[in-house]
Amino acid sequence: MNGLDFILASASPRRRQLCEEAGYRFEVRVSKVEEPPADHFAAPEAYASHTAWLKANDVAHSSADTRWVVGADTIVALGSDIIGKPADRNDAERILRSLSGTRHRVITGLCVALPREHVSIVDHIVTTVEMNKLTEEELKGYLDTNLWEGKAGAYGIQDDHDPFVAAVEGSFSNVVGLPMERLREIISLCQRMTGSQPLGS
Repeated sequence: MNGLDFILASASPRRRQLCEEAGYRFEVRVSKVEEPPADHFAAPEAYASHTAWLKANDVAHSSADTRWVVGADTIVALGSDIIGKPADRNDAERILRSLSGTRHRVITGLCVALPREHVSIVDHIVTTVEMNKLTEEELKGYLDTNLWEGKAGAYGIQDDHDPFVAAVEGSFSNVVGLPMERLREIISLCQRMTGSQPLGS
């Protein structure tokens, strides 16, 4: 343990890429915790924050490792409705039709768990996304790419074939799946708490 590494409690290749591009050194360990029912929460922000906390602490307490653990959960919220990952192509089509032409929120719950300190720092970040009104051709073409698989809201803002996003208000990386600006701020706080060396470049 040299203070330079952390554990990323996520299987998301997009989160992994964001952390690599930021210069962080980390190990991926996927949480096995089940996500809670969305209707148990008063607001989408509470759901995302709690689920991120569950993921980070599941990994943090699954071994004697004392490294920091970063957990995240990204959802799309249309009003008070929580939209997660599509179950299949039909579900992806349903989700995309519901989001077409709307302004909706992408919310990422973020948790950094510090096992040695018995502390978890939890936050959520909200980005507003304006989506174009989709044509039938655009919708079918995107569904045919299968790029919707495993993505909250059934779309990826970083995809080359994404015809959807017209405007973004807030963190772009948050829509990808990890708000890197806020992550760096929390890491700086963790460094002050633990006296460890800086992470990343």
